[in-house]
Amino acid sequence: MKTKAYAAAGVNIDLGNQVKATLPQLLARTRRPEVLGRVGGFGGLFALDTRKYRQPVLVSSVDGVGTKLKIAFALDRHDTIGQDLVNHCVNDIAVLGAEPLFFLDYLGAGRLEPRVFTEIIRGFAQACAENRCALIGGETAQMPGFYAPGEYDVSGTIVGVVEKDRLLDGRRLVKPGDAVVGIASSGLHTNGYSLARKILFEQLKLKVTSRVTGLNGTLGEELLKVHLSYGPLIQRLLKRFNPPAAPRRASAPQPRTSTFDLRTRDQGPGTRDQGAAIHALAHITGGGFVDNLPRVLPAKCDVAIQKGLWEVPPIFQLLAAKGGVEEAELYQVFNMGVGLVALVASDRAETVRRAIGSSRAHRVVDRGSHAGKRAGAVGLRRAAAGGRLLVSAGKHPRGLTARPGGPRGI
Repeated sequence: MKTKAYAAAGVNIDLGNQVKATLPQLLARTRRPEVLGRVGGFGGLFALDTRKYRQPVLVSSVDGVGTKLKIAFALDRHDTIGQDLVNHCVNDIAVLGAEPLFFLDYLGAGRLEPRVFTEIIRGFAQACAENRCALIGGETAQMPGFYAPGEYDVSGTIVGVVEKDRLLDGRRLVKPGDAVVGIASSGLHTNGYSLARKILFEQLKLKVTSRVTGLNGTLGEELLKVHLSYGPLIQRLLKRFNPPAAPRRASAPQPRTSTFDLRTRDQGPGTRDQGAAIHALAHITGGGFVDNLPRVLPAKCDVAIQKGLWEVPPIFQLLAAKGGVEEAELYQVFNMGVGLVALVASDRAETVRRAIGSSRAHRVVDRGSHAGKRAGAVGLRRAAAGGRLLVSAGKHPRGLTARPGGPRGI
């Protein structure tokens, strides 16, 4: 049979249709009752049951995986990238208190490889099912000559919902004396890979197959560890510690954890919810501690975290020891072993820590702290020109600072 002109130009529509025919089976486990229609329509349909909410607020986010994709290409393993993307997006809306509703993906490649496509979509579907998020649509683009052979890019958009009066707003709720509870990451998650790759592969001449002391498995396996989803954990914690006025659905298990102390200063008369133990959550992604914690601080509050209160995982120790990067920048690029931070009422902090620690999927990050003792002393200051984060080895932190607002999603 004669090759079609478009296929000869590099875009095989028939192969695309053949591959997409497997989607209904792959996506079946992600379906929610609110989903209408079938995969393949011009738009995904989701009928939000507004009767369950008094004042529903839709929360959205869009993201990519960045140069972590280079690790997937090098290992020719593509089943985790979809999970990374979904989990990252889930976390970004979960820290506002939102439950994920649906997700849409984008996959662009120079040439459509059925095996790779299936692995990526399977990863999307697995993470969506684990987060109770419907995968209702997406776009697959064949763009010959645009990407290097064997390479592709992915991005995703998520939409969730939260009651207006249940939105987590740290700028309103955080107060002096709140505790900071850190939940462990699985590794780099999806941030800092350009710097990590430069250090590990260009400067140290390591390979994805290299074995490094302290790491379980190869370097490639370490770098490809899936970005943890904190969504189900957050929903469970909010249901228990920030009791809702109306019933809301809980989710599955989640990640690991650690405690720091947070000291902040006056933000004026109490507009905070008296019953809420969890005052704010920060997803530690691009910008690390430095740019992400200030995003949830009141304008005149500082938070100080004393280093040494948790065990920094070996991959970050390696990057710090061999990378020649200033320590201040390490905390702005990498999560340093802490993927999520909760700002919690000090009198409830130990109970929250135990609740997180009881999860098989997550743990609190700390070293030698226990009930009745703080994990370490931290500074307390009034910010002169907006909230700041200070990371230090001593009681009176100096050095790393950041203004509130932080970066856009990157």
